Amino acid sequence: MDNKPYSTVGQVVDAGHRPAINTLANLWKAVFTLLMLFTISCAFAQEAAVTGKVTESGGSIGLPGVTVQIKGQTRGSTTDAEGKYRLTGITPTSVLVFSSIGYATQEVTVGNRQTIDITLVEDNKTLSEVVVVGYGTQRVKDATGSVVSVGTKDFNKGVIATPEQLLQGRAAGIQITPASGEPGAGVNIRIRGTTSIRSNNNPLYVVDGVPLDGGDVSDGGRDFGTGTQTARNPLTFLNPDDIENISVLKDASSAAIYGARGANGVVLITTRKGKAGQRTLNISANTSISSPLKRYDLLSAAEYPAALQSAGVAITPINSASANTNWQDQIFQTGVSQNYNISYGGGNDDTRYNFSLGYSDQQGIIKKAGLRRITGRINASHELFNDKVTIDMQLTTAGVRDIYIPNGDNAGYQGNLIGAAIQANPTYPIYDSQGRYYNPDGYAGAVPNGVAFRNPVSLLNGIDDVGNTSRTLGNVSATWRIIEGLSYKLNVGIDNSVSERRTSIQRNLPGFSESIAQNAGRAVIQNRSRQSQLLEHTLSYNRKLGPGAFDALLGFAYQKFQSKGSFIQAQLFQPTAVFPYANNITGVNNSGQNKAFEAGSDLLESELQSYFGRVNYNINDKYLLTATVRVDGSSKFGPQNKYGTFPSFAAGWKISEEEFLKGKGVDIKFRANYGITGNQEFPANITNVRYAYDANNNATSRDLVDNPNLRWEQTRQFGAGFDLGFLDGRLTATIDYFDKNTTDLLFEALYAAPAPARARWINLPANVSNRGVELAVNYDVVRGSDFTWDVSANATFIKNQVSDFNGLYNAGAINGQGLSGAYAQRIVGGRPLFSFFMPTFTGFDEQGFGTYTDPTLQLAYVGSAIPTYNFGLTNNLGYKGWGLNLFITGAGGNYLYNNTKNAIFVKGNLGIGRNVTRDVVTNGENRLNPPVVSTRFLEKGDFVRLSNVVLSRGINLPATSGIRNLRLSLTGQNLLLLTGYTGIDPEVNTNKTLDGVPSLGIDYTSFPSARTFTLGLSASF
Repeated sequence: MDNKPYSTVGQVVDAGHRPAINTLANLWKAVFTLLMLFTISCAFAQEAAVTGKVTESGGSIGLPGVTVQIKGQTRGSTTDAEGKYRLTGITPTSVLVFSSIGYATQEVTVGNRQTIDITLVEDNKTLSEVVVVGYGTQRVKDATGSVVSVGTKDFNKGVIATPEQLLQGRAAGIQITPASGEPGAGVNIRIRGTTSIRSNNNPLYVVDGVPLDGGDVSDGGRDFGTGTQTARNPLTFLNPDDIENISVLKDASSAAIYGARGANGVVLITTRKGKAGQRTLNISANTSISSPLKRYDLLSAAEYPAALQSAGVAITPINSASANTNWQDQIFQTGVSQNYNISYGGGNDDTRYNFSLGYSDQQGIIKKAGLRRITGRINASHELFNDKVTIDMQLTTAGVRDIYIPNGDNAGYQGNLIGAAIQANPTYPIYDSQGRYYNPDGYAGAVPNGVAFRNPVSLLNGIDDVGNTSRTLGNVSATWRIIEGLSYKLNVGIDNSVSERRTSIQRNLPGFSESIAQNAGRAVIQNRSRQSQLLEHTLSYNRKLGPGAFDALLGFAYQKFQSKGSFIQAQLFQPTAVFPYANNITGVNNSGQNKAFEAGSDLLESELQSYFGRVNYNINDKYLLTATVRVDGSSKFGPQNKYGTFPSFAAGWKISEEEFLKGKGVDIKFRANYGITGNQEFPANITNVRYAYDANNNATSRDLVDNPNLRWEQTRQFGAGFDLGFLDGRLTATIDYFDKNTTDLLFEALYAAPAPARARWINLPANVSNRGVELAVNYDVVRGSDFTWDVSANATFIKNQVSDFNGLYNAGAINGQGLSGAYAQRIVGGRPLFSFFMPTFTGFDEQGFGTYTDPTLQLAYVGSAIPTYNFGLTNNLGYKGWGLNLFITGAGGNYLYNNTKNAIFVKGNLGIGRNVTRDVVTNGENRLNPPVVSTRFLEKGDFVRLSNVVLSRGINLPATSGIRNLRLSLTGQNLLLLTGYTGIDPEVNTNKTLDGVPSLGIDYTSFPSARTFTLGLSASF
């Protein structure tokens, strides 16, 4: 987030140059009045009720939990424990739809009947599933776009902090890479590749119909000597246990309904809702223990003196302490996490509800690091006026407490916490004879050896860094069924968050004499709040039209966003000040010429208003046509380009419905689509002149030059695929080809000094393409009464490339001693994004100095950080109440740059009295060899991971116990990793932004990943 202050806010204008809506009040009143007038006029239509029982084929026992719904309407009921149901609001022409997972859906016309009994037949066909799409639902067999849906059965299990972790590895076309193993760490999620350079590449998240603001809800850590930190994942406020389904809209046909926000795909999150006729109390609890999957193979205190001698280093005074300290043991721990959830839901034909509470306490595998969260959620629905009107409400509120460790992304040679621990001399003690943190440099700020030492334990204990975030997400909608097939929906939503981060650095910490004035302590308080308001009107219509079924959607949406923040920083604390200093800023010595206080603030506002429509036409349940268009207006752009139009077209052909394939036990559908989506995910106010304070000149100067002609970034995508089903649905597969091209890339171009301003936002003359193939296969290997076994697999193959670009931008900053100004990546034409450019290392000469293919060290392309493939494989086995799930994931074709090895694990670091890995001692390097950025530290990122293993047991209890379901589970996460990468974990992405250009695939003292075991218990009453 840019913290520089500015105040100009643009306005969206329509074709007549009228100002956009800046308040919802008047429009809300008008719509509400019309809604009530129409609903009252239709309130007294007389309709009948139907009752009945649903049983399983071959038996008389009723099936509980079967959904019974009136076709074309949102209302319905659910069968009770005996399989019985009752549904009101029925007319003779009503069609009842009976559906349940694992059974074929049946449709029955009511006619004059008052009792309808139904027998459901088992059916595991994937093509009959229903998925959530933009502003509605759709059967997979009727979809023309590429949509993947993952439900609770297939979610990843164990310690899950954010929704993306539920999805990781489970769907084709989706690559999820965590920034690190830190609890609540940010996540990079890419749907069909990376398209933008400086704009946000993450997808749009929509939770129960409310599109989220994609920005950070909390601030990252400021650099107080251990590097800056990126903000935590903004989705940590969502309790994974509340989520029922996640649908991902991957192609332009499915995502174009969200227009300017769908270029990177759309993730639709649906939470659990109450069902009529079924009152259920669910309780779950689990406890987890976590330990580092891998540690660095460092020299021990016994090995260290000999290693120094072999490097030609005098043992004294470097080894004078003669202690035996394993510094990794001092920072790592066995993390114990707890998770508790309780929910209650039920209802009747008119009212349905679900309430939930959740508490999670996740400890990291590094001491102090953690995340605590408490969430509450209400979902409710009520029908009025003989079911002509349905009111729905969803409300989530959460409090999240983040406990940070001082582990920045770009720490210098002195290091962050992990960097300090892995290079600390193992012969140093933790404390000296007087109980002070051991400091070989003395206690008056002197550095006798020329290398400052940071005591890792002092970093843990002497830095207090805690953030608290409160977030509320909610919406209320009213659906009015005007006549049969025609309905109107009003949706009003809010998304508000408030965060505060307080950081305190204690006085007299070893190694901080240079980074904190006089080593006299520092305190930083950062505040950020984000708000967005949503107003949507949609009109939907469906009816029989000619030879097919026609449904259409028209809509208008308005959303306003605001983000504001402030910070205060104080230093030079009195010796008597109470720690944490952030709670005692009055303890600062503000006398003399020292700069004790700093402060700043920012305000960002933007508006987005949209008009959209979609038409589906199903001809004889054989030929499918879809057309979508959305027009978005954004205040972020200049007056000439505020509006963008984003259309898409798609078609489907159910080949298996042709006469030559009917009755053959196969399902074959072909799909093709083309569309345009947009991107406006960049800071507001960048099309106007902006001023900022220049600390170097002690004056205010122009920061940004205006660009009123800035255009929308656009992504054009073509896709085609097959949905296949064989063996009467036991074997299903999906094959997709996609071709995405992004142009008019939004980019902040820096001016070379001296210049009238720092930068200007432009449309970069370049094209970023992503082409690939996705595969997904599901097979019911065994479907018996006692034993079941099903297998699911997915894979994605992708190629990324920049073309039509003659410029060059450096990226991927590399940090460490002797690496000032170093970088590892470039953006150039003819290569993928995040391409590595560096000399090729060929070994050491006789003197131990590095040799390279080009002695002049010219930079050359050596590989890309973007994986060319990824895959997931799931096995589900069941036997008489026992369940076993095994999930394997992997990726490859990419390279990682081991900045940790470049900065720390070199002979030169050993030569100045720091620790290294064992392989450095015998690698033949001279301790005076410079640590040149080269292929010496570039490694392949291929890996295969046993990601998830779940063993569960359902326990049958007598009906008198009051417990309907009881299940025990044991989950193992990250149990095995196969990789040639020598770092801690190849699934990592340290933020190494250079001049605002992002990076990918660089590892620098990252928070390690954990191996976790979880024991869980769940019960339903």
